[in-house]
Amino acid sequence: MSSLLRTALRPAQALIWNNQALRARNLLRFAETEADGGRDLVRAAELTADPLLRRLLVVHANDERRHAELFRRRGVTLFCSLPASARGAMRTDWITPGERGLDDLKVDAESDASLLAFVHLSEKAAAQDFAAYRDLLGADPSTRAVFEEILKDETFHMNYTLAQLNRIAPKRRGWLLWRARLGRLWNGYLRLASALAGLISGVMLTLVYFVLLAPFAWLAQREERKEGTGWKRARSLSPDSMKRQY
Repeated sequence: MSSLLRTALRPAQALIWNNQALRARNLLRFAETEADGGRDLVRAAELTADPLLRRLLVVHANDERRHAELFRRRGVTLFCSLPASARGAMRTDWITPGERGLDDLKVDAESDASLLAFVHLSEKAAAQDFAAYRDLLGADPSTRAVFEEILKDETFHMNYTLAQLNRIAPKRRGWLLWRARLGRLWNGYLRLASALAGLISGVMLTLVYFVLLAPFAWLAQREERKEGTGWKRARSLSPDSMKRQY
């Protein structure tokens, strides 16, 4: 997410993070993403032939697992303190994105260098977003503390991936980062388009219901009143009348 878009979304993000139901749902969503990312990093560690990178990826995977537990524990605490009527909060994925992990990448099909470029950009974006969310959580020090703890690891992840990319592919570093950035932008566009499509379809269905169905229902009731017969008369007949010829 660009800095311009982050600035534009800040007022909406402030409203979301100050709503306990939305805050709980976001934390649980972040927990799922961190856990998925950790599993993908374990797979990447299995695939690499570089012993130093393998050790770093395993450390990173363990950090993601711990982050998932921190987010999940805090999210469950907030969720359980909500009244039942407030637990069906809407999704705000495109307004308050978290770490994307490797959900946009096929780990088995990537080289060590391309994987590092993607993970570096993902960690950098997550660090910027998490820092912004932390600053919006002055009224919730417990959730703020979760982000502060996780941000320490995000800084390490961002630095080690860039350092390893420089070691493994120093001459291709710029191209790999640009290719990864373009891929992230395209996937971000697809997510935004999907979210907008869902929103527009919901609005259209609501309009159809109130604009088209309501007049048809009113016309049907009007015709029924005009006729004065039909189902109402059929219901008024006694059972014996159905047995007589006249």
